[in-house]
Amino acid sequence: MKVSALIGAIGLAALPGAVAEQGKFERDSAQLAADVIRRALPNAPNGYTPTNVTCPSSQPSIRSAAKLSPNETSWLEIRRNKTLTPMKEFFNHVSVGGYDVGSYIDKHSSNISNIPNIAIAVSGGGYRAMLNGAGALKAYDSRVTNGTTTGHLGGLLQSSTYVAGLSGGSWLVGSIFINNFTSVADLQTYSAGEVWQLGNSVFEGPDTGGIQLLDSADYFKNLAEAVDDKKDAGFDVSITDVWGRALAFQMYNATEGGIDYTWSSIAQTQDFKDGNYPMPLVVTDSRYPGQVLASLNATIFEFNPWEFGSFDPTVYGFAPLEYLGSHFENGSVPSNGTCVRGYDNAGFVIGSSATLFNEAITELGSNSSTITAWAENILKDLFESIDSADKDIAEYNPNPFYGYNPESSPFANEETLDICDGGEDGENIPLHPLIQPSRAVDVIFAYDASADTDNNWPNGTSLVATYERSLNSSGIANGTAFPAIPDQNTFVNLGLNTRPTFFGCNSSNITGPAPIVVYLPNYPYTSQSNTSTYQMTYEDWQRDNIITNAYEVVTMGNGTRDGNFTACVGCAILSRSFERTGTDLPDICDQCFENYCWNGTTNATDPSTYAPADLMASSDASFTMMPTILSSVVAVSVALFALV
Repeated sequence: MKVSALIGAIGLAALPGAVAEQGKFERDSAQLAADVIRRALPNAPNGYTPTNVTCPSSQPSIRSAAKLSPNETSWLEIRRNKTLTPMKEFFNHVSVGGYDVGSYIDKHSSNISNIPNIAIAVSGGGYRAMLNGAGALKAYDSRVTNGTTTGHLGGLLQSSTYVAGLSGGSWLVGSIFINNFTSVADLQTYSAGEVWQLGNSVFEGPDTGGIQLLDSADYFKNLAEAVDDKKDAGFDVSITDVWGRALAFQMYNATEGGIDYTWSSIAQTQDFKDGNYPMPLVVTDSRYPGQVLASLNATIFEFNPWEFGSFDPTVYGFAPLEYLGSHFENGSVPSNGTCVRGYDNAGFVIGSSATLFNEAITELGSNSSTITAWAENILKDLFESIDSADKDIAEYNPNPFYGYNPESSPFANEETLDICDGGEDGENIPLHPLIQPSRAVDVIFAYDASADTDNNWPNGTSLVATYERSLNSSGIANGTAFPAIPDQNTFVNLGLNTRPTFFGCNSSNITGPAPIVVYLPNYPYTSQSNTSTYQMTYEDWQRDNIITNAYEVVTMGNGTRDGNFTACVGCAILSRSFERTGTDLPDICDQCFENYCWNGTTNATDPSTYAPADLMASSDASFTMMPTILSSVVAVSVALFALV
């Protein structure tokens, strides 16, 4: 039975006259037209359905991952220079011991490779990760009220080159960039777009007010018909098609959830071409043929605005994103072949990075408050029927890497490429694309909202997984290096999961070029932000509380835990650049690195259960962070890998 027929037969019969309440904030057509101009381009030729088109004059082909694409290289020349002004402005309110950073930037701006290259990474973890990551990006955004005052870090986002997301983090990245680099503050505000209305889950559909004009029955009918149309066009479909379409209604400020918006359209927007904001990256894992779960050595794929592919030696190639869905053979579309456009639907891309539906479905029966009974029945029937056909992943068919790199690729003989949740290999922070030597990133601000412990707090598991992968120097690591990372017990016993910790401060201790990683673990400053990965609804107050809490995490309570913390952030940003130019770091950086850099100490004893109280609710909310104090923090249970 078709998806639309299944939903129509069950859903409409169970919903006589059920229409969601009209929203309070409807907008006129002129405003909607203006929004369309601001968003990424709705450039799919036929809505959600991939469609045959005339191939370009040069047949699409797979390129080697030996270096960055010409598109990225050209864009970087523009973007890196565009970061100079916001970086100088950032250091106007972030003082590093009185050092004149602006003059340093001016002195070395003629050689842009000497200027700090900054990246931001947001972990997986469902809506918990999306909202925590949102608080981090809000803190780094100079557009936020008071964000550029003392104790704040506004402007770091504008100074960055890359922003990467995985699973729930990819929803955040998608929502910001498909909405044309909108701000988190705007995504929280109804009048700015009617997005992030999370009071209704994806199992219920959006309110009918504002830009979405569907009642629940029409919403499910819309999802189902889109997926059916793709199937009727000859493409395999999976749970991810339904999931991605549903997510898009919450993430994108467009009618029908931006049904005709593609990820490759980001590269065609003028602001992105002009380098006015960072490059978005979405990370996924592969599932090798015959495997049920992704392993630590799974091939990691990325979506960037131009391409889909992997730096890993198994594939070591990238396909032109705009032409996914075309029949590539041995690295190119045959001269007599047909090209396809519209396969890289923006909802499908972020859904591909978060394919944990097989686990989410098990939660539905025990969480009846999340969805209505009729929707639960529909979705269970739908997902169980798909799962029985082993389609609990994102299916990319035709496989763009069919016949490509057959000596090493496990996918070269597979007509379908199976893509799964980006955190299934344990690397729940999307660091992989940011530690590639060709991208020459100096510092990564890595927000971790993983649920590693029984109480849904992180314990460094993701960093451990990335470090362990980097040790496989003759195989999957493929020339990438990563700072040394202690075990999860040490993270807890030394309190490394309770405050920012810097890894890789001393580059001479790393085999190969690697960035400093500023690890920012989710921690309760003003609210318990450790919600379940499977919590599918958030009222506005809870959404906003989590965002505010994460803002406090990355600024250390706007400097109330440590008045020098913003200076220490500045030291982390400047460190690699100062090394390249032979410049001595200001004296304050010595104290910063003593306080925040992991010094190699370990304590692998089993910790006790970890359930921290809200820090800012205590009378001692302004205490100074020091290692001796942090070592007494209560401990945490160890998870085998990050529960995304």
